[in-house]
Amino acid sequence: MTHGSALPLTGAVESEPAPSPSDDPTRDRLVAAAAEVFGEKGYDRAGVAEIARRAGFTTGAIYGRFRGKGELLLAAIEAQTDDELEQLFAEHRFEGHATDILTTVGSHLVTDEFDSGQALLLEAFVAARRDPEVAAMLRRVIEERTRSLVALVDEAKRTGDIDPDLDTLSIVRFCHAVGLGFLLFGAVDLDRPAPEPWEQLITRLVGAAAAPGRRGPAEPGDA
Repeated sequence: MTHGSALPLTGAVESEPAPSPSDDPTRDRLVAAAAEVFGEKGYDRAGVAEIARRAGFTTGAIYGRFRGKGELLLAAIEAQTDDELEQLFAEHRFEGHATDILTTVGSHLVTDEFDSGQALLLEAFVAARRDPEVAAMLRRVIEERTRSLVALVDEAKRTGDIDPDLDTLSIVRFCHAVGLGFLLFGAVDLDRPAPEPWEQLITRLVGAAAAPGRRGPAEPGDA
């Protein structure tokens, strides 16, 4: 579950690390144009030629950097989303309780607005039903971004904050399912729970997963 994205999904879209903005301004313009066109027309109706024209280039600029429209869609998602799980993981590693990170990310599901990055992510899932290439890339990116979540769960198992008898993949997929559910809620503007009771629920759920005899995640302010 992530901030700005419905689940950990910001792995490398291409086989090589994506250039930073200063490395390839042409790529940046293509990705920005792709986000606009995909947002306006959807994946199926968006054309590579129109994306190139919107960015001020020919299609050669696209095919010199991306294998096709599917890769461009995932690059646009990357550019439009932040991965709060990765940020917290990098900042705090496993100081305190690893489950605190899960609680923080889960709590933010009700406070983050449905934005262009989430709209593109939803478009990618819809496109994946009809486009095997998009489906394969989306699966790869999800699995790449699952690694940090698996590491958090495994660390929490080591400390007893999560019961070692619980299956790690089941926990990870549960987190994905909740995050994707909120993605769908945002698409239809369905009312979300108020932050305080939602956070209480998330804290209770995470605490209930603890090993027998262990207390739940530390409350704010605990050492």
